[in-house]
Amino acid sequence: MIKSAQVVKALSALAQPTRLAIFRLLVVNGHEGMAAGQVAEKLKVSPATMSFHFKTLSYAGLIESRQDGRFIYYTANFTVMNGMVDYLTENCCGGNAEACNVPSKKC
Repeated sequence: MIKSAQVVKALSALAQPTRLAIFRLLVVNGHEGMAAGQVAEKLKVSPATMSFHFKTLSYAGLIESRQDGRFIYYTANFTVMNGMVDYLTENCCGGNAEACNVPSKKC
């Protein structure tokens, strides 16, 4: 179960356009993720700047990294993402999520 402090940290990390774009791109790429350089190229952001954003997203628990040879691949942390959505919607419409049309689809 995700705690409010982690939700605040995650929302703070996502409250910046480049980091939000990085996270959304990683969500689209699923569990395979993307190499850091691919993300930088796709979003047209310098590698030095990307490093700062990856660190912030990682600290918030929103992304994970893995080394493969000389490349670092990043993936969205779907457990944290889904936990955050659950936390934000757990009492929606008095606990009746169906009344709010809250999507139940998760990754």
